[in-house]
Amino acid sequence: MGRAYQNRKLSMAKTAGQKTKLYSKYGKEIYVIAKNGGVDPDGNLTLRRTIEKAKKDQVPSHVIEKAIEKAKGTGGEDYAEARYEGFGPGNCMVIIDCLTDNNNRTIKDVRQCFTKTNSKIGSTGTVSHMFDHQAVFAFKGEDDETVLENLMMADIDVTDVELEDGIITVHAPHTEFFKIKTAFTESMPEYDLEVEEITWVPQTYTEITNEDDIANFEKFLAMLDDCEDVQNVYHNAELPQD
Repeated sequence: MGRAYQNRKLSMAKTAGQKTKLYSKYGKEIYVIAKNGGVDPDGNLTLRRTIEKAKKDQVPSHVIEKAIEKAKGTGGEDYAEARYEGFGPGNCMVIIDCLTDNNNRTIKDVRQCFTKTNSKIGSTGTVSHMFDHQAVFAFKGEDDETVLENLMMADIDVTDVELEDGIITVHAPHTEFFKIKTAFTESMPEYDLEVEEITWVPQTYTEITNEDDIANFEKFLAMLDDCEDVQNVYHNAELPQD
């Protein structure tokens, strides 16, 4: 699944829209994480991971610093996490994570994305049981066996290590994220990590081949990207590669 996962990451990145939207989403996420868990990345590992991810996505330092400074103050916006699940075009499974200060607005916006693309929003747990919450790392390489051996020597609980088309993908429980990062830094610095994140990985995939479903799926992602409260979208759709 390595190359396929990388392709999905690239296609998802294309739906991120304008840079200002991407910066806004990261700014909000960093603010909430720092507000709730502390502004010191050394003591707030979730904040550290999010900052590293933002930098990898070329978010300017001033956007990150502004969000952290804002979190140091009193008051400010009161954001809450919200998750929506359902079936998208072609009957694929979708998880949508949001940060919102107005639940009524958010559910209305997300529901409209489903309604206008012949999709069906569900209740909590509708599809999430078909996804695994995992740490995922992907990078160019050929020696997956040595990678697995090094991770096991570091006493890391690895779910799977795959090699496909010159891309090695490591899957592990999300709780192992920082242990894996440390292992790469200390024993495998030659690898340039192209993907390093905690995400929802589908247990099965739904191939979408119908042209109308493909068009609706692309519209669905674009509409979600336009929703100011949507932070992340996870799905199990497999689209034909160009």
